Amino acid sequence: MRVLIVDDHPLYRAGVRALLSGLDPDLTAADVSNVSEALGLADTDPSFDLVLLDMNLPGANRLDALQQIKARFESAAVVVVSGDEDPSLILATIDAGAAGFIPKSTDPAITMQALRLVLAHGTYLPVHALRHVSESGSHASGSGLAMPDLSERQRAVLLRLLHGKANKVIARELGIAEGTVKAHLWSVYQLLGVTSRAQAMCRVHELGLLDRLR
Repeated sequence: MRVLIVDDHPLYRAGVRALLSGLDPDLTAADVSNVSEALGLADTDPSFDLVLLDMNLPGANRLDALQQIKARFESAAVVVVSGDEDPSLILATIDAGAAGFIPKSTDPAITMQALRLVLAHGTYLPVHALRHVSESGSHASGSGLAMPDLSERQRAVLLRLLHGKANKVIARELGIAEGTVKAHLWSVYQLLGVTSRAQAMCRVHELGLLDRLR
């Protein structure tokens, strides 16, 4: 497994490298200090499984940086790490395609659990962000839904969506048209009673659907 760490603090990068050593004995990690360096690396070596992206890099727009990294490292799950724990920011990164959001204050043991979840094709959000969605009533329209009966193709599309994959990547992996992916997602959102990727992720957690999607 190959991991790329994008963070402007050398000590943090070193700490993450040390933490990652316990994730997989065959893991190799590279690190860069900014988005430009990461994009330069993508030109010659884009084959990473996981990218850990700081959300507060100097000179970089937060969501723009995330989208650039996702576009250049298509096969990687991109997890945002940040000292900013604003639930609105967290949910915005999920809607923009992040496969998870790990606050920098997170306990190392929980961080490891979060990364294992992401690598198992799940999506990680801190508890307070999940609570924010529930309390805001953002997906109240689905509050009375029973466990949705998803087709095999709908499960495949939803699983990839939760892993942060773009529609074109989902279409390529499943051998279907991008328009078909969008149609499946519309149906999935209707079944889950949600209107966005972040809400879908929260609904999946509420219903305990992740194991059924694998």
